[in-house]
Amino acid sequence: MTRLLEKKQRTKSILTLFAIATFGLHLLTLVLLIFQGLTIRQLSLQKPPNFVQLIDGKNVGITDNLSREPEVIRQFVSKTMTSMFNWSGKLPPQSIEDISKPKPDPGILIPTSQGGSQKITTTSWIASFALAEDFRKGFLSKIAEITPQDVFYNNPSQAINGQLVIKRIYPPEKTNSGQWRVGMVADIVQKKLSNNQTIVTPFNKDLLIRSVDYFPYPQSNISTDIQKAIYSVRADKLEIYEIRNLCLIDEYNNLNQDKFKVCGGKRTDSFIK
Repeated sequence: MTRLLEKKQRTKSILTLFAIATFGLHLLTLVLLIFQGLTIRQLSLQKPPNFVQLIDGKNVGITDNLSREPEVIRQFVSKTMTSMFNWSGKLPPQSIEDISKPKPDPGILIPTSQGGSQKITTTSWIASFALAEDFRKGFLSKIAEITPQDVFYNNPSQAINGQLVIKRIYPPEKTNSGQWRVGMVADIVQKKLSNNQTIVTPFNKDLLIRSVDYFPYPQSNISTDIQKAIYSVRADKLEIYEIRNLCLIDEYNNLNQDKFKVCGGKRTDSFIK
């Protein structure tokens, strides 16, 4: 009888230990699941790391999301402003056939400050997405006012094209964390195709630039060519939020000096000097 009682007590002890061990394992699993959930949530709220393309084409990750290399900023300014004033009257090529036989640009209607509306080139419209949203609308209105509408005529006797010829882009000057000022000396050159008459308009500007976040389009496989072009513009993680007139202390023939100043220091309503 005594042996039977001892055997029952041993069985109960083993069952008790098994129950405690099982409960401990479940508790440990619950703690691990909670920790994993918190980690995943933290990663989902974390901003994606920036990758900056250097001059040699290499991508380098940076820990500071507001940092940008000076040459990257200068290339961003050059690419954006050149595209903004690319008035060829042709759509950007999307295939080999488009290179040999470019399609005419129908243009995009933009309201002007005068109450009407005028066309701007598709290239200008796409490049404008490199501007801050609150600044973009007013800038597009000014671009529409200065874009010659003859650009969209297929008649060779009336056709005209234009481009921005950049003479110099000054080294970016840091004004705040993630913000820079870049001076640009350039000319808008318009040429009439019938008689090669050329009109040169100085375009010396001081551009205020800041770093921004960028989130790629999640369904790139079904996006249109224009959508891809717009997202590629934003991929630089930079935007222009103001453009001012630039006053040069030295003349054009002495561009080796880095001395320049802002005209009046205020935002200007006219983007053509």
